[in-house]
Amino acid sequence: MTPKALRDQIMRLPPDERLQLVGDIWDSLAADAGQIPVPEWHKRELDRRAANPSPQHVTSEELHTRLNRQA
Repeated sequence: MTPKALRDQIMRLPPDERLQLVGDIWDSLAADAGQIPVPEWHKRELDRRAANPSPQHVTSEELHTRLNRQA
């Protein structure tokens, strides 16, 4: 099956099944994360951000608190 044919078939699935498929694909990528190349520009950007953290940086706990307040 060609990638286009596969995509067309996926697009005919109901939204909940497409969402489950996205999660399954994401999990499979995470399991193989060591095999996924990281572009050099990503590495440079991470280095830049680590050297100059945002003054608006918040901890993950604070982020969760803020998001839960909005829910």
